[in-house]
Amino acid sequence: MNGQNRSDIKPGLEVEIVLKQDQRTGKLTRGIVKDILTNSPHHPHGIKVRLQDGQVGRVKIIHST
Repeated sequence: MNGQNRSDIKPGLEVEIVLKQDQRTGKLTRGIVKDILTNSPHHPHGIKVRLQDGQVGRVKIIHST
């Protein structure tokens, strides 16, 4: 799954996100979702989340369902 649909993402899922400073390079950061920050049901660049370690970025890959 690509992380563009809010319904696919739940707290506790393992995901890979792209951080704001890594958007140019596309470097991914792996972590566990703590909070979902995007309110809309769909976002073309990925749903914005906060990881348990406090990092914020847009979901690119969902590892577990």
